[in-house]
Amino acid sequence: MSPQPYHIILNPIYSSPVTEIPNTVKLPQNWNLVWHQLETLNALRNPEIDVIINTAMTGDGKSLAAFLSTLQDEKNAIALYPTNELARDQEIQIQNYINLFQPELEPRVNRLSSAELELYAEQENLKKASAIESRSKNSDILITNPDLLHYLHRNAYLSPYDNPDKLWNRIDKNFDFFIFDEFHVFSAPQIASIINTMLLIRRTNRNKKFLFLSATPDEQLIEKLEKAQFTYQHIDPIQAKKYQFPTTKAESEKLHSQHWRQVSREISLEFIPLESAFSASETWLKENKELILDRFIIPPSPPLKGERIPPNPPWKGGERSLLKGAIILNSIAAVKRLVPIFQELFHPYGLTVGENTGLSGQQTKLASLETDLVFGTSTIDIGVDFKINFLIFESSDAGNFIQRLGRLGRHDSFQRNGETIPFDQFTAYALVPKFLVERLFETTSPPLQVNQRYDRPQFNEAIRENYRQINNFQGYYKRWGAVQSVKLYYDLKHPNIVRNYPDSCQKLQQDCEQVFDISLKKVNGRMYAWKKQWEEQSGKKNNPIAEEAIKFRGSSPLQCGLYDLTETLETERFKTYDLPGILSNLDVEMWTEAGFARSLQETSQRLQQPIPKGRFKHCIAFLKLRGYREERLNWRFTYGGNLKTKADAWQVQVLTRISVWQPDNPWIVQLNRRLRQQPLVCYILPRPVTEVRQRLQLPMHFQLYPISDETSLHDSTSPYAIALGQSALLVDTLAFRLQTQGGESWIA
Repeated sequence: MSPQPYHIILNPIYSSPVTEIPNTVKLPQNWNLVWHQLETLNALRNPEIDVIINTAMTGDGKSLAAFLSTLQDEKNAIALYPTNELARDQEIQIQNYINLFQPELEPRVNRLSSAELELYAEQENLKKASAIESRSKNSDILITNPDLLHYLHRNAYLSPYDNPDKLWNRIDKNFDFFIFDEFHVFSAPQIASIINTMLLIRRTNRNKKFLFLSATPDEQLIEKLEKAQFTYQHIDPIQAKKYQFPTTKAESEKLHSQHWRQVSREISLEFIPLESAFSASETWLKENKELILDRFIIPPSPPLKGERIPPNPPWKGGERSLLKGAIILNSIAAVKRLVPIFQELFHPYGLTVGENTGLSGQQTKLASLETDLVFGTSTIDIGVDFKINFLIFESSDAGNFIQRLGRLGRHDSFQRNGETIPFDQFTAYALVPKFLVERLFETTSPPLQVNQRYDRPQFNEAIRENYRQINNFQGYYKRWGAVQSVKLYYDLKHPNIVRNYPDSCQKLQQDCEQVFDISLKKVNGRMYAWKKQWEEQSGKKNNPIAEEAIKFRGSSPLQCGLYDLTETLETERFKTYDLPGILSNLDVEMWTEAGFARSLQETSQRLQQPIPKGRFKHCIAFLKLRGYREERLNWRFTYGGNLKTKADAWQVQVLTRISVWQPDNPWIVQLNRRLRQQPLVCYILPRPVTEVRQRLQLPMHFQLYPISDETSLHDSTSPYAIALGQSALLVDTLAFRLQTQGGESWIA
């Protein structure tokens, strides 16, 4: 029996144009700006404003707003993107802006990631520090990631003989403002890092501006900006009533005639309620694959569960439909399993299916742009270069849901074999947990009614209020954010540079203590205690806990080097992947580090193409990927001792003697020999994983795993949970909620 359909219609979105362009703004012929773009340019020109936050809707031209100042005023900018794929996409987009606006002095645009830095340094025969200096000095727009900016300001890439400010001082002086895009993807540790970096820049290189772009305002960021006494402007077109949501064709035509910009077309949205299980979406897609195919060919066919066929479907009998579609899921392994199934199904009809995931090679991603249906795990390209009118998507939380849906309805047509084919209808299917559908449609006063129309702000608010509430880790800032501050403070007191910043140390200290609400002296004392404890435990003089807290995204202590035999392009076969995902989803065989390195070197020399190898430096194992398992395999961590005293400590610890238990795995013994020696920053919780996730409201992909000790190895459910790396620090700010006896909550 088909479930009750949960269908709504989302009205189109139009963005308000600028009615009068100032003489100081030069635009291409027949071009206009929308309200938030000019407001952003004005704010960047305003010397009284330090920080600009633009929360225009997805697809409304925030990227152009960010770079207008470089195109109009010849200002230099560092543009920071959370993924290399997004940085690569934006580099192309920026070049398009330059070609369109034709500035008198064409800005020099360069992109720099860790891999590109490594290759650039090798090709130019430079050290990494010199390579960064050279690349930045010859850039008016430098495209990179916030990780690189973070590590530059923590003195990475320098020798012991270099002054700590050798790189960051010059870079901060060379660039006028810093752009943080897709800011909503960052959690508390990254926000704390960015705040710390902003405070350092303010106290050492003044009059810099910071621009944050996100469809969702971050309350924690705004709170910290206020505490730090940054002057900020929040540009919010919704609050300013600069959007219109017409319900009739006549209203839309009127807005067109008044030059309002159409951000999104009308969307037919169907909610598909599923059980909360790892494979629920994948199973549904397998069960409905023929019905999905039918949407791309001819009627009459049964609709997807809960769908009503429109009275005038956008296809002709016996011909290909006018569809260009995307299926966005949370799991790379699920995509890898589904793509060949759909390729085999679609091929006899002359239809193509592609793939765009974090493990896809660049050639595979480019080829996917030409397909009829693409599977992916991110929205890079989808709704931009890959124009769609059909979307099936999974999501992990409210922000993720809104962002993925925002990729649909952005274009009127697409190209097929040189022909422009119009889009007549936009359809989306949201694969969501049952509880969300119940909250949206079946409560006493439900926020949504079946078959009704909704404006996007109203709909987005319903999603935010009723979707999975994820913990925002508010306690992280006081507990761990100031660890980074201590590092910056003592770097600034280095004898080789302290004279250059005579009053900056004290002001930075005051800023950090104000923002994070704690004495840096107290934090430094705790850092010393961690170091002393680890030295007594291991005989080593480093400080793993402090080192983890100082990092931007944390370390990947379980990262493995992967040689992907399923990848057609040889140079893209060398990848990294975290061990938990390998244990669950991948069919692999063990390889040696030496064998992996020889293969990389041989491939690079034979094809005369450099392959970056720095990312493999700290891998715990090296494996050959043969394929993706049909079903997830069970596994757990184990500890060679009794975990009760560790769990009763209720604190972040550094442990060794941790291994993996997975019966019938032929290579696990080899892995465990090395894994047991690996020091792991972790937090042990005396509760099963499911209970911890639910009670602490943890995100879907949070690094929390089951672990047993020698007394519970054969229990059906592991009585303990372990959080690793940065996740351990985050759990530390919440664990007091689970305590029933003993242990001290530092933030209570």
